[in-house]
Amino acid sequence: MSTDVAARAEARWAWIVGAIILFLVAMMAYMSLHWAAMPPTRTETVDPTTLHIAGEFVETNLGSVAEPDGTVTVRVLANQYSFTPQCIVVPANTPLHFRGTAADVVHGFSVSKSNVNLMLIPGYISNFRTKFEQTGEHVMPCHEYCGTGHAAMWAHVKVIARDEFMRQAAAAAAAGRRMSCVQ
Repeated sequence: MSTDVAARAEARWAWIVGAIILFLVAMMAYMSLHWAAMPPTRTETVDPTTLHIAGEFVETNLGSVAEPDGTVTVRVLANQYSFTPQCIVVPANTPLHFRGTAADVVHGFSVSKSNVNLMLIPGYISNFRTKFEQTGEHVMPCHEYCGTGHAAMWAHVKVIARDEFMRQAAAAAAAGRRMSCVQ
């Protein structure tokens, strides 16, 4: 009789474990189909073949710009084997919004001594929000192998005082250009 009770208990647990496994497999199948059919709504796309002609990532629109709400938007474009702009000026203690894309192959960048780390994929716009607490200069190397010139692909980020940045940003806007490390 005790072997019969043990056999029923084992059978019951086998059914319970089987049902849990079946539920998990069904859930994975449903979510796989759902994500394949419904990409995330926060994904922004751009046509990499027309970046230089029109839109947000034309050369005259790249770099840092002060927004009306007090934040700063930084637009970056990656090409083999350079970033545009080569030197980015940003203010300290100000919310920054990095927006970037690649024109040719997958690139990426990180800014030294910060939490900035972006993947730049052709056809997609990458976003990252951060703030630099202190002034100083940082290097911004490409961290995704993009070809034989990859080792030389890097840029600079120069963090300056907020008041100085706003003064320079106003002068640059009046001249119809973006911020630059080159004076």
